[in-house]
Amino acid sequence: MRKLISTVLSAACISSLALAAAVTNPADWDNLRQLAGGTDVKIVLNDASAYRGQFQTVTGEAIVVRMTAGREKTFQRESVLRVSTQGKRHRGRNVLIGLAIGLGAGMIVGAASPELGQGTCQHGSCVNAASVALPGFAGAVIGAGIGAAIPTGGWHDVYRAR
Repeated sequence: MRKLISTVLSAACISSLALAAAVTNPADWDNLRQLAGGTDVKIVLNDASAYRGQFQTVTGEAIVVRMTAGREKTFQRESVLRVSTQGKRHRGRNVLIGLAIGLGAGMIVGAASPELGQGTCQHGSCVNAASVALPGFAGAVIGAGIGAAIPTGGWHDVYRAR
């Protein structure tokens, strides 16, 4: 489990670095050429109106987006204030991380408090599987719930006018 968590965290770090390297200067219109067709985008114009749709194509002067109604809309570069894409959602990863942290914390509490569910120990150690498993399970459930509730994916600027 420890290897899985470290692998997931390493992959997340590498992905973040790759994204940061790919979009180093959000004021560069050419960043839009890196978007794949069909990518969800949010466009904010100079008059503060916002539009969401799927990226279609970009030229040196305009960006074309397919709106939710299925029609294409062209936005001229000089009227575009910002173009953003939605980050990848990591709910499954967050659930696994929360589950692992909760399980570990619950097991530590169970081992540190062996009298949970067993009465008071009279001779030696009374830590057994039951005194560790129940708090570990409860911690895992709570941790997974917290992991699922953590918001992820926000919007990231690909282009921002100077």
